[in-house]
Amino acid sequence: MKRPAWLILSVFCSIAVNASVFGGDGIFVPALDGDPWVVAGNPDLGPLTGEKQQPVDFGVWQASDGSWQLWSCIRSTKETGNTRLFYRWQGDQLDRDHWTPMGVAMRADAALGETPGGLQAPHVIRIRGEYFMFYGDWVNIRIARGWDGKTFARWLTSFNRDGLFNEGAESNARDPMVIDIDGLYHCYYTAHPQRKGAVYCRTSIDLIEWSPAKIVASGGQAGTEFYSAECPHVVRRGEDFYLLRTQRYGENAITRVYRSTDPMEFGVNDDRCLIGSLPVAAPEIIQYDGRWFIAYLKNDLHGIQIARLKWDDAAR
Repeated sequence: MKRPAWLILSVFCSIAVNASVFGGDGIFVPALDGDPWVVAGNPDLGPLTGEKQQPVDFGVWQASDGSWQLWSCIRSTKETGNTRLFYRWQGDQLDRDHWTPMGVAMRADAALGETPGGLQAPHVIRIRGEYFMFYGDWVNIRIARGWDGKTFARWLTSFNRDGLFNEGAESNARDPMVIDIDGLYHCYYTAHPQRKGAVYCRTSIDLIEWSPAKIVASGGQAGTEFYSAECPHVVRRGEDFYLLRTQRYGENAITRVYRSTDPMEFGVNDDRCLIGSLPVAAPEIIQYDGRWFIAYLKNDLHGIQIARLKWDDAAR
């Protein structure tokens, strides 16, 4: 009897996952390696400081002068509208704690079509000496750019005046991250049409024209709530791609980890590529100077911390 293609794929991925859990050859899983150090606290925003404010989704990168930059979305401030804005810290070394607070870095601009107080989740990628920041404005995914890695201006061309793309006015496309995979830029992000969260991906060769959206991860143990696919982060290790997908913040933080050889397939309504979880929220993996690090939120949601990351051989 001829089996349908989807069944063959499901069986293949299940074998791969079982191999990773029960001792597959050359399969690794990410794990925290030691205690973290706090690099950013809950900042003083002056008159915009809110009693219940929290640093949440963020990006970390190295500027052109070698310094480390951290921009975070601060929510529940006294900013108008949806209460969110971007704040910046700077550090001399990635493995040094208590980076220097540098002040409010960006606020939503309603004149440009951004939702007041709606800035979410900055992510920066460097391409041929230029820095590109992707972020959400509560509806759209947008882009800004700069040359020093510290200051950014909206890229106001015709394709970006209304945002790069979205999943509908009520779907809150957010948390973008971009990775170059063999010359094709992949933008992973989350959205929740009909209040059902999923990880989406679009691709581009020039950061201007983007492909139609494709859901690359949803459902399974992580669920389908509007918060079930937040802060997607993809990292490549050899021929494997790892997707980190957050479901819960705070004391019981959890981010599930998926592994696939196809960066457009991590399991839709199934767990065939699920290999484990990490007790962190909103993680970003950083590879620097031959070492791996992971940045993530403090459990009390009053700061951001970094720890070393190791890759455990699942065969052991």
